[in-house]
Amino acid sequence: MTVQEFAQKIVANVGQVVIGKKNITELALIALLCEGHILFEDVPGIGKTTLAKTLARSLGCDFARIQFTPDLLPSDVTGIFWYNQKTQSFEFRPGPIMGQMVLADEINRATPRTQSALLEAMQERQITVDRDTFALPQPFLVMATQNPIELEGTFPLPEAQVDRFLIKTSLGYPTAVEEDQLLLRYARQDPLIDLEPVVDAADILAMQQLVRQVRVEDVLRGYMVQVVRATREHPAVDLGVSPRGSLALYRTAQAYAAIRGRDYVLPDDVKAMTPYVLTHRIHISPQTRLRGRTPSEVIAEVINEVEVPVFQ
Repeated sequence: MTVQEFAQKIVANVGQVVIGKKNITELALIALLCEGHILFEDVPGIGKTTLAKTLARSLGCDFARIQFTPDLLPSDVTGIFWYNQKTQSFEFRPGPIMGQMVLADEINRATPRTQSALLEAMQERQITVDRDTFALPQPFLVMATQNPIELEGTFPLPEAQVDRFLIKTSLGYPTAVEEDQLLLRYARQDPLIDLEPVVDAADILAMQQLVRQVRVEDVLRGYMVQVVRATREHPAVDLGVSPRGSLALYRTAQAYAAIRGRDYVLPDDVKAMTPYVLTHRIHISPQTRLRGRTPSEVIAEVINEVEVPVFQ
């Protein structure tokens, strides 16, 4: 099975439940194939939770949900050691972070201390509880959500936390036709009930290895470096993209090419992934923000300014 066939299977299966979000499903798959994580910033009721549950079911992965609230503790995420009176010993009770696909719902409602409990898990794929370290299951994907409108009782994600997300995107409202199809599909019962997996964990791990073998020419790698460095030198940007962002662009371009059925990366692959990978990694200046410009517009400007390499 190729990466393209793998992606087509998943997209088709997810499409039985989630209507009109093929692009978003592919972005989630790209995050999974690159062993990264994805952040959805959108208003409630758009279908973020449904997408996460449907994707987990389609992939045959364990699904866990963490509802972040201001009183949530780090131990509620990672798990705790508890004393078993029968065995007269301490035993570890794993938290929801030990799932293969974890939905971190309204992540910005938790305190910074609890948010930081995810940092080690997302970067190192392990957790540490009372000096004991536990490896997380493979594959492992965090799909986090946050509401961009409601700010009361929220704690903005620090730069270190946001930088851990490979991709940031939003689902957006459906079209009139898609919303009509949604009402029709859910009229009798939830279609997720009868949804069956189409791949398993072994398939996912194999696809992750195939993505790493996608060829990136030297000139194209240099193009990625120029794009990233241009964000650091742009007059509207106070803080440009980090080297972690460079690596994220490289890996996602490989995955995007593989999903399109190619074993090599094109400049268009880099352009396609740049808005989702770099926009949340820059900080524009206050003056730029006052002029009404957004990070998305700045990234689009950077892409237009950097010369695209021509292959001989």
